[in-house]
Amino acid sequence: MSEEVPVESTPLNEPRLPVVLVETDELLQQVIDSLGKTAKPIAIDAERASGFRYGQKAYLIQIAIEGNCIYLIDPISPFSSEVWTEFTKIANTKAWIIHAASQDLACLAEIGLVPTKLLDTELASRILGLPRVALGTITEHYLSIKLAKEHSAVDWSERPLPKSWLDYAALDVDVLAELWTSVEKDLIEKNRMGIAQEEFDHLLTPNVKEPKLERWRSITGLHEIKDQRSLTIAKYLWEAREDLAISRDIAPGRLIPDASIVAAIKANPKSKPELASLRTFYGKASRTFIDIWWKAFSEGTTTKKLVELRPKSTGIPNHRNWPQKFPEANARLLTCKAMLTKVAEEMSIPAENIVSPDVIRSLCFEPPTELTTASISEALTLKKVRPWQIAAIAEFLVVALAAVTPPELPKAETDSD
Repeated sequence: MSEEVPVESTPLNEPRLPVVLVETDELLQQVIDSLGKTAKPIAIDAERASGFRYGQKAYLIQIAIEGNCIYLIDPISPFSSEVWTEFTKIANTKAWIIHAASQDLACLAEIGLVPTKLLDTELASRILGLPRVALGTITEHYLSIKLAKEHSAVDWSERPLPKSWLDYAALDVDVLAELWTSVEKDLIEKNRMGIAQEEFDHLLTPNVKEPKLERWRSITGLHEIKDQRSLTIAKYLWEAREDLAISRDIAPGRLIPDASIVAAIKANPKSKPELASLRTFYGKASRTFIDIWWKAFSEGTTTKKLVELRPKSTGIPNHRNWPQKFPEANARLLTCKAMLTKVAEEMSIPAENIVSPDVIRSLCFEPPTELTTASISEALTLKKVRPWQIAAIAEFLVVALAAVTPPELPKAETDSD
């Protein structure tokens, strides 16, 4: 049997549809009119200024209408509220073709764009078992088209945006309608369209996460800090950086990186000049705002309100501690992981897409009293696990959890003879 000859990919360096940069009410009305004339799904994407600006605000929205035009909408332009509301209202009625929706839905929702139907090419590619699911990779896989990706990490808050950047942004939606056609065909042929639809619908379900109570503990390298006083200084420096980042609308790491916070604590400078002289204390704002950093360092050094050495637990214990502290739960977890690995291999779907690791840890730490398919299914449903996932793993979980659940000990005798 002869080997399949790989198809050479065709570079796509410029968008194939006309591109319109939308910065006025008149042009946004043109988008509204075009959306009103199509019944087809629209391709949509968003560009943020992560690493440059504070937060995850959208600085460009790309919408491609198949056979018509690519609109690059500048959401920071002074659109009237009436026209913007009309735009979001009609855009939200359309099915959206999007790649990696979970990355963009939040920033789009902030400006009123909330879909009623999603078709996610990245998530679909995971369900289809593709080893790599980046847009450029699956575009080559399905369409033999190679996308230009040289502007993937630029500052999208800059104005005016260079034409080369705009062309790059347009390419991300130029291929999506054609790509979805191929992905959808693959889903149908492999009998996975139902699974994909459940996952797409799940993305539309509001998922309100409780904010982290002590966000400063996410400082990279904080594990090197061992005592309460040093951790307190880290908290004060992190909060000072956060306040400055918000007021200046600059990504915190561009002011001073986490490494500078950790380095300053390790060096333990005794004066502002000593802090300023540290080579390991660097960043664009490390010297410009040295007064702010020294004030935070000093307050952290002198305050009597020390932080806790360990963060307060708000859920089940960290699974890394289970082998020593909760050996039975750890045994259940290892058994369930092995089971999930096998199911994932048989289905050719990544294990994390079959069920969230957090869900499995929760079940292993506190399994239902009665281990049955019904009880496991109910527990999974309460955790918003989708029906297709429950069907794939519930019976296996019963066996996996029961295999390492210790037998119930006889009740102690209470009668005294």
